[in-house]
Amino acid sequence: GFGLGEILRIVSRPDYDRVAALSQQRQLLEQRAVRLQHLIAAIEAATEAHRKGYAMKTEDMLEVFGDFDPTEHEAEAKERWGDSDAYTQSTNRTARYTKEDWIRIKRENQAIEDAFLALMAAGTPPDDPAATEVAERHRAHITAWYYDCSPEIHAGLGQMYVADPRFRENIDKSGEGLAQYMSDAIAAARSGG
Repeated sequence: GFGLGEILRIVSRPDYDRVAALSQQRQLLEQRAVRLQHLIAAIEAATEAHRKGYAMKTEDMLEVFGDFDPTEHEAEAKERWGDSDAYTQSTNRTARYTKEDWIRIKRENQAIEDAFLALMAAGTPPDDPAATEVAERHRAHITAWYYDCSPEIHAGLGQMYVADPRFRENIDKSGEGLAQYMSDAIAAARSGG
């Protein structure tokens, strides 16, 4: 997920360990292959559902997102943020998403997570321009799919990723330390790197 210039910068670092990097890259690719197989199956199901003309149901969403139930914390979210513009925007947008939309959202989010994980594996500091660029991609993803995510709101999310054990645990399922790395990169992006 990096440009050639960024790859050259990473492999030219004195602390770069080629064997460790290749091993980690293989592990990431194996994990991604499993996720891609699940996505392919979900896309096939979404295509069939679209042909039959129905929008995504909760059961379909669970199929796309696995053991994560997006409705599980709905009451808490409404209580905490129900009066905010962001909450209203998000509920209005997501209410009309189809299974295909959710598959695309998940795929885009996974690409962002994979980019963060690759940066972590390469030992890239979270305040490096490459990491802050991925943090900005993350913010743009939220804005595109959920609500207008200002840098201030994004910084608050980054803090919540490490302060709330549920967020940290869920994010760290993709890679130990990912929540902290994302939080630090988001903070660095807000402060200008």
